[in-house]
Amino acid sequence: MAGTDRETLEQLDAAIYRKYWKPTQRQRKPYVGVEFELPIVNLANGPVDFSVVHALTDAFIGKFAFDLLHRDDEGHIYAAQSSRNDDTLSYDCSYNTLELSFGAEEDLHVIHTRFKQYYSFVQAFLADFGHTLTGMGVNPHYAINRNEPIPNGRYRMLYHHLSSYRKYGDAIPFHSNPNFGLFSCAAQVQLDVEEAMVPEVFNTFTKLEPLKSILFSNSLWGKDHEILCGRDGFWKNSLHGLNRHNVDMYSVAFTSPDDVTSYIKSMSLYCVERDGKYINFAPTRLEDYFSADSVTGEYYADGGYHDIAFAPQIDDLNYLRSFKFEDLTYRGTVEFRSVCTQPVRDIMSVSAFHAGLMEQLPQLTERLNADRSLYHKGYNASELREMLNRRAFPTFLNKGEVSALITDVLDIAADGLRSRGHKEEGYLAPLYERARTLTSPARQLAEGLDNGASLDDFIRDFAQL
Repeated sequence: MAGTDRETLEQLDAAIYRKYWKPTQRQRKPYVGVEFELPIVNLANGPVDFSVVHALTDAFIGKFAFDLLHRDDEGHIYAAQSSRNDDTLSYDCSYNTLELSFGAEEDLHVIHTRFKQYYSFVQAFLADFGHTLTGMGVNPHYAINRNEPIPNGRYRMLYHHLSSYRKYGDAIPFHSNPNFGLFSCAAQVQLDVEEAMVPEVFNTFTKLEPLKSILFSNSLWGKDHEILCGRDGFWKNSLHGLNRHNVDMYSVAFTSPDDVTSYIKSMSLYCVERDGKYINFAPTRLEDYFSADSVTGEYYADGGYHDIAFAPQIDDLNYLRSFKFEDLTYRGTVEFRSVCTQPVRDIMSVSAFHAGLMEQLPQLTERLNADRSLYHKGYNASELREMLNRRAFPTFLNKGEVSALITDVLDIAADGLRSRGHKEEGYLAPLYERARTLTSPARQLAEGLDNGASLDDFIRDFAQL
């Protein structure tokens, strides 16, 4: 970008304001946006048959009158949307993962009704071909499936970028699964926020993350099933995590929106588009990127990758991809993305939990700040979540006290849901049992497998509405 360093930073501040803060400067509405990523599984213990997936897409579009959004380079539809309610059917990174996204609604029951309609249709279609959706945070057949990105510019670039981690040596403890995006599945929630709320939302929900691990972990990982929430490590120790400020939890406390802006400026950019081509490059902090006269990256064309030098433009901020557990979006919402896909019968618990707590944010903040059962024991929220992601419960924590804390949090969420006036608090019911026993779906799966249950049994069980 042309201009002095001061001019460049002023332009960056203005762009961050337009993208992130301007949408929050209106009265908050009680809308909820929900996204479910669901693994597709071939019950014959073979890879997912992509021809079945493509036939499903065509049948779904015909049944529900969705409109085509995108085709891949081979002509297959990978995204379609309803003009009536903005619901979207898509495939996340690969054709092994079906994603259902719902237009924002005030009433969670409305979303659940549409989800059940879509899900029942998809399951009936897949059953005829020996396939199923299921409610797990890692596709249970990830080692069997064709873990290939959807053949288009964006997903090809992303997979290529993540696979280039070897160029960076031991900069961070990289794992060897750059294809994790092709089999990792989340249940995500977006909630409206006003500008002044954002620091408290980030601070309080960061402190909540260890408890969310106990409640929602559902991505069993590791040779001996020792990790209950493997998804955290997928992002943290991939190339996305080269700059720790792009991933995981916040390690700072925010006192103002300006603090959040400073944090955003510390994040890294790794891709842009030029002339319809995606270009990826070494993750570069925003301030360094926009201060550069030229950046060198690579793009795909004619079956291979080619070097290219290009000049940064301020609109490149639109390509910033943060993978924080709580993230401010361009829609004037905070997106919560640390929760694994849940067993399907419990899938609405995620949005209900977050929506209820957002309505009672001061009460949640007060309860967590007063806690002595989890905090004030020498560990921060990130360290606690990492420990609680594992099967071995930390010996310095009292299980009864932690259970009581989670139950208090659920009571706060239930109060918040009651204040919304839609009788949504019933969606929290399965979480109270998890709080009592400190048993997440992943812990249930690990203990079941240890005791001789089959993975197929859990695939079918977690698929039940």
